[in-house]
Amino acid sequence: MAYRALLGLGLLISVSTFSLGEWSVFRGNAKQTGTSAVGLPAKLQLLWKFSTKDSIEGAPAIVDGCVYVGSYDEYLYALDLADGKSKWKYKCGPIKASPAVRQGRIYVGNADGVFHCVDAAKGEKCWTFETEGEITSGANFHGDLILFGSHDETLYCLTKDGKEKWKFKTQGPVYGSAAAANGKTFVAGCDSMVHVLDIASGNEDRAVDLGGQTAASGAVSGSFLYVGTMNNQLQAIDWKQGRIAWTFQAEQRPQPFYSSACVTDELVLAGSRDRRLHALDRKTGKEVWSFATEGKVDGSPVVAGPRVFAPSMDGNLYILDLKKGDQIDKFRLDSPILGSPAVSDGRLVVGTSKGTVYCFGEKK
Repeated sequence: MAYRALLGLGLLISVSTFSLGEWSVFRGNAKQTGTSAVGLPAKLQLLWKFSTKDSIEGAPAIVDGCVYVGSYDEYLYALDLADGKSKWKYKCGPIKASPAVRQGRIYVGNADGVFHCVDAAKGEKCWTFETEGEITSGANFHGDLILFGSHDETLYCLTKDGKEKWKFKTQGPVYGSAAAANGKTFVAGCDSMVHVLDIASGNEDRAVDLGGQTAASGAVSGSFLYVGTMNNQLQAIDWKQGRIAWTFQAEQRPQPFYSSACVTDELVLAGSRDRRLHALDRKTGKEVWSFATEGKVDGSPVVAGPRVFAPSMDGNLYILDLKKGDQIDKFRLDSPILGSPAVSDGRLVVGTSKGTVYCFGEKK
């Protein structure tokens, strides 16, 4: 495949049951780090656009040369990564969540609280599972198990045939996707806590008080989880010790973090409603650089090789130098970017609030 030629430009990460080069879940891998396993061409160009009829708020999934994207127009779309042509569309209710793909099936929840499993080849329903609240959480996987949260204050664990294995009740809606690492899953939500659960049993190992509600997904690297809060803070949690290692808050006009963190070996990056992308030292939480956009940054950044790709509500997709935070380039899209990019096979795909899917890469 083409992505093998790009390995020298990428950041190599452990993706467990996830195939190299694919973007099969919201943040690219089970740990939800938002880092691409492959690089992107030095000069990106717009390759194609595809229009849906309402907003796209999640990240696309990209697997086996196919883009899967959900829209609030009530359809899940399958598009050819090469040219953006529609393969099929499946009606499953208004979608805010990011689709997730595993072994020929797509998993996505809707605003009506119904979680769908769809055949990736045919675009047909395999099964559905009903919750009692809106689903904005993308699915994650651990072996044959499927993890996702709901606004009914529950994290669900389902078997591959859609049966409930266990569920864990929190004290508030679960907005973000659950990370999975070392046989544990991590759920943060509106009860202002990070819960560390054993995936096999669903039992809670420990919980850490964040001091603020969260809408973002947590990212795991080693024994630390990084997550932003509605209380204007970005925090590093030592999940094995059950303590907060450091807390960051902007010195001037701090605002909530709805953007999910991106984690590299050295940095933690997240957007804020203060209109900035913040890059922090992963060990200390000290700010290394920040970049000002012209709008709130609710979408989550992605790192591919030496660059950061950061969406903003100002309608721009910014391309920044990872080490310095300097702007390299930007693309002006047709409307605010609420969702997050996906990277695979030398291409970046992102959706907008107008419902347009953009694909960038290198023209041959």
